[in-house]
Amino acid sequence: MPLRSAACRLLLLLLAAAATSSSLSAAGSNSSANCTIRDGDTVRAAFLNVTNFPLPLPGRRACHPLRRLLFPSRNLTGAVRWSALANLSSLLTVDLSGNALHGSVDAAFWRAPLLRAVDVSRNRLRGALRFPDRPSARLAALNASGNGLASVDGVAALAALTSLDVSRNAIGAVPEGLRDLARVRRLDLSWNNMTGRFPYDLPPLGGLEFLNISYNNFSGTVDADAVRRFGSSAFLQAGDALQVMDDTGSSKRKRAITIALASAGSAAAALAILAAACVLLTRGRRRRKKRKDKDGKAAVWEDEEVAVGAVKVAAAAPVVVLERPLMELTLADLAAATSGFGRESQLAEAGARSGAAYRAVLPGDLHVVVRVVEGPVAGVPDDGGEAAAAAGLREIARLRHPNILPLFGYCIAGKQKLLLFEYMEKGDLHRWLHELPVGSMDTEDIGIDTMDALEDSRKPAGDWPTRFRIILGIARGLAFLHQGSIVHGHLAPTNILLGDDMEPRISDFLHRRPSDGGTAEGDVYRFGALVFELVSGQARWNDASTSWARGVIRNRKGLNLVDERLMRDEATTAAGAEAAEREMAECLQVGFLCTAGAPEKRPTMQQVVGLLKDIRPAL
Repeated sequence: MPLRSAACRLLLLLLAAAATSSSLSAAGSNSSANCTIRDGDTVRAAFLNVTNFPLPLPGRRACHPLRRLLFPSRNLTGAVRWSALANLSSLLTVDLSGNALHGSVDAAFWRAPLLRAVDVSRNRLRGALRFPDRPSARLAALNASGNGLASVDGVAALAALTSLDVSRNAIGAVPEGLRDLARVRRLDLSWNNMTGRFPYDLPPLGGLEFLNISYNNFSGTVDADAVRRFGSSAFLQAGDALQVMDDTGSSKRKRAITIALASAGSAAAALAILAAACVLLTRGRRRRKKRKDKDGKAAVWEDEEVAVGAVKVAAAAPVVVLERPLMELTLADLAAATSGFGRESQLAEAGARSGAAYRAVLPGDLHVVVRVVEGPVAGVPDDGGEAAAAAGLREIARLRHPNILPLFGYCIAGKQKLLLFEYMEKGDLHRWLHELPVGSMDTEDIGIDTMDALEDSRKPAGDWPTRFRIILGIARGLAFLHQGSIVHGHLAPTNILLGDDMEPRISDFLHRRPSDGGTAEGDVYRFGALVFELVSGQARWNDASTSWARGVIRNRKGLNLVDERLMRDEATTAAGAEAAEREMAECLQVGFLCTAGAPEKRPTMQQVVGLLKDIRPAL
């Protein structure tokens, strides 16, 4: 009986195998039909002449279609064969921004049928940006700013376009057909040599949410409603023949006061009227000079002021770019680069320690963050005048370490200080760890070596080696600051920025207020909480949750805190999972030591670095 049962089971297995084989054969014939175009080979052909691009292996057969091609700021150099990319029938998103790609974009590229968003900004593209008669019907967002484009042709065919940025090019005329794009919501044409008529050559203003035509050669009239809606910075130096109206209905470009004397009966009467006008003008000027703002500072002429938040400061205040000593900039230039310190350029709102932060692109394609500091700055005398403040900022700029964000430049305007830092494309640690969509390639932090990586999305929220590297980098940067007697006082995930190499850079360590009261031991405690956050994947740690985690670790159940996604990621081999679990447990022990209740029991950051290096000596 057992032999007969075994024979029956074997027969059933053979029949099942035969059926499966037949099924797979049929599926294979269908699948092969979908695999006739090898996306890996297509990508290889397109980027064969581009250095620093990780080419897929030749001849790699892959039936999973390539949807996203994301390589921002990867130091790619060369000319792309754009026409080859049009063969990627499932391509949705392309981001090649911040590289050194040259040549022109072949019009055939825009025929990729599912193409929705393209960012080729900050490259060296030249010539005309041409669109065919029948481009992708789904293209909604295009950013080609910061190149050397001379013209844009055929935009009328982009019926689905909602966002267009061709700023900072050399475009000589408004793209013909732009006014036909009724769906456009964001339009940036600034910093070109563009001629056109406002508003006739633009899409319907009623549908626009953002507009910038500054630094061009437009003609026409901008009414007060448009100024209120888009801000005056949208029309700065937009053309000598462009009339920008204020709320009174008069042009801001012409401020002269005309006094009619035709009704005066005599020369004496005319002289009397002129004298009275002079007296009134003099009194008006005196009032303006004596007018105080809410901080008690004397206001200067409105034409010489720039509003930074709620404070108006001198527009002529010089901007010092420490990396470019020959660059001559003023606060007015910063205002232009940040759309008048407007919402569209704002990266962070004013907080308890500092003012708002804005993104700006300076001449030479320098992408910076402008942080407004309304109070004292660590290491900078607050009562020694501008010369002492400048000397203090220059001294701080000498602080250089791979894990701190260095001071790039500054502007001192009275008590207002604006600090310039390098813009980090990947954003802060909180966003990377908690806010980026799981399994999405739109996160701008992937690199591909083979077609497998092209097909698969990135590991959710980073793998364990990446997280450990971030932990070690933060420790190194904090130890460096402490060695220089600089206490951060507010270490948090939002103050840890990530570079293209995923190396963390500590920011916000310069802003100080008398009430900060930070200590080195306090920094160590916050670092320990950051370790818990990176290992667990849980956000918003406070004293209560930290105390709870310490209890779990004390009871030798620390692995219960580990992010389940990390466990799944490292479980590919038993050896890998075992090594990862050991490292995570030891990192949690480091966090335990750093969060000791008594400050004197906490290790120094230099000791923490030593502990972490023992966990993974290779780093």
